[in-house]
Amino acid sequence: MRSPGKSATKAGSSNRSQAGVLDIQSSPNKPQPREASSSQLDSAGPIIPVTQRRLVRKSWAWGALVLLLGLILYSSRGETLLSVPDYDDDDATKFVVADLPGKGKGLVAVRDIEQGELLIREKPLFRVPFSSNVFAASDPKGIIAKGLRDASSEGRDAFLNLSYIGLPDTFDPAADPQRHALAIFQTNAVSAGDMVGIFPRMARLNHGCASAFNSVYSWREREGALVVHALKPIPEGSELLTTYFDTKRPRDDRRRVLYWHSCTCSVCSLPEAKSRAVDRQLSDMTNEYGRLATWAEGQITGLEAIRTVHLLWRLGTSTGYWSERGRLAADAAWVAAAHHDERAARSWAALAKQWYTYELGADSAEVEETMRIMADPTSHPAWGTRQRLSVGDTRGLR
Repeated sequence: MRSPGKSATKAGSSNRSQAGVLDIQSSPNKPQPREASSSQLDSAGPIIPVTQRRLVRKSWAWGALVLLLGLILYSSRGETLLSVPDYDDDDATKFVVADLPGKGKGLVAVRDIEQGELLIREKPLFRVPFSSNVFAASDPKGIIAKGLRDASSEGRDAFLNLSYIGLPDTFDPAADPQRHALAIFQTNAVSAGDMVGIFPRMARLNHGCASAFNSVYSWREREGALVVHALKPIPEGSELLTTYFDTKRPRDDRRRVLYWHSCTCSVCSLPEAKSRAVDRQLSDMTNEYGRLATWAEGQITGLEAIRTVHLLWRLGTSTGYWSERGRLAADAAWVAAAHHDERAARSWAALAKQWYTYELGADSAEVEETMRIMADPTSHPAWGTRQRLSVGDTRGLR
């Protein structure tokens, strides 16, 4: 556990710029390159263990390099890949894989989906350790080939049906199947704890910026599975979108992350004037998260920290950026507990429980922990570590 601002990595989380989030993406017709770290919903915040929170995404070149080096190290140790595919027949009751004009394949809701509903629970087809050991040497293509040999025929088919980037248009997969498989892995692998893995069902989720994405994913170490939940209500016929990097940044910055690919999500498609207005608010969110983090070093008071949380909440409502609210409320609960404010700590923990339920699921460890804090705020690990102060609760938020 750690206090607000004590994130494990500065640039890394798809759900708060302070804990960071890095980049991705590809051509408009192919899935985005996905990167490695710990779980999409990491917290710079108080309550949740680091290892269960964040999936970091970086640029294609760096992400591909790190994945490649990890494969090399893994192969050099002579270890075997995990191969535990998990295919859920329930998918068809929620969404279908559809061809989308200008975007390739994606997931489309076949009925109205409720906020917080579980969309996907998926075990990796196979995983490899995440490492950047540049001195290891072996055959990463062979590692992927072994993982596919160990997988079921359905798993292999699902893997080979995924798109890829980084190879010339003239490339013939039949002429070099191992290179083809490695490109698919580099394009679609996501973090799974301290490893990276392939999740063929989740890999069909396309990217959306800021308010455009409507689902979030996280890794559950104790279950060995990745889960995807609906962040917002999703109407029938809508595409399911997630985000693969921190999109709380101006449109030009997002395009640079995407190597100037013209993202066509609803946020990137706004008219210029509206886009600039949203950009300012998204930049304000990033700045305010930075301000909140300074409470850990004593640079702002508990009152100022909670006022900052309120401002961030309002900015999120205004921009439609609803992600990270569970962690934000948990940060506020941490501040309240540190300042002996029992009522405020209970209030913020209740709000954290509500949003963690949407983002991570009612059965998540994060919800379990916030319920414990609600029942007894004095059990919070930060309780009483700062001067006694009434910092303020959740009243006025919506």
